[in-house]
Amino acid sequence: MRAAAALLLVPGLLVAADRLPRLPKDLSLPKSADSPGVVVFRHVSHVDPSRPDCTPCHPALFRILKTPASTRPVIRHADMEKGRACGACHDGKSASDLTDCAKCHRTE
Repeated sequence: MRAAAALLLVPGLLVAADRLPRLPKDLSLPKSADSPGVVVFRHVSHVDPSRPDCTPCHPALFRILKTPASTRPVIRHADMEKGRACGACHDGKSASDLTDCAKCHRTE
């Protein structure tokens, strides 16, 4: 008797759980004074389940080391608009652009 593989629903796809790397939990980024709300980064929505790979972002754009939230570098919109941090992909070509605030920011 074969054991059934665990399946995950990844936006638009049903994927065998053992095909994805062990992903970190969602990461809440602190709300700055000029931010419309907290940003919650979900690793699962940024990994291609057919070719799981963390190297497009790590370590070049974001360090992997566990650091306390208080010591993480602040990600500013002006930097993203210049193609840094999230803006390296979220440019409207490689991935969605930075114009829809509610896509990333969650208001209280």
